[in-house]
Amino acid sequence: MSDLDTLFERIARGEIPSYRVYEDEHIFAFLDINPLSRGHTLVIPRVRYERLEELPEEVGAALGRALPRIAAAVIRATGAPAYNVLQNNGRGAGQAIPHVHFHIIPRYADGSGLPHHWPARTLDKSEAPQLAQRIAGFLA
Repeated sequence: MSDLDTLFERIARGEIPSYRVYEDEHIFAFLDINPLSRGHTLVIPRVRYERLEELPEEVGAALGRALPRIAAAVIRATGAPAYNVLQNNGRGAGQAIPHVHFHIIPRYADGSGLPHHWPARTLDKSEAPQLAQRIAGFLA
């Protein structure tokens, strides 16, 4: 295991200093030390799971309860008019630290925050019914 594998767990345990904004039994949230904008906050499970689909239900539920509260607090504290929530899974998706984490990134009128360009494509309607059914089948 590399230092990056345990970085967030060590931050949550207090072994590495951080600017904590929230914590409970399952969740720890702190300011990003390399922020894209003022108030950029990371929300992590205390225990390392590399990808979102690996989370136990109780940890996923705790994240689901905490994220809206933390996002609201970040926006109220910063006065940002908008924000992005970003979560990457796997190196190919841009995940630099192999520990599930959500970025709450305030967006400001000056353009600071998460740069984005959404290169949308058209849904292939000949494939869509089968794809939707296949995805739903894995949820059953």
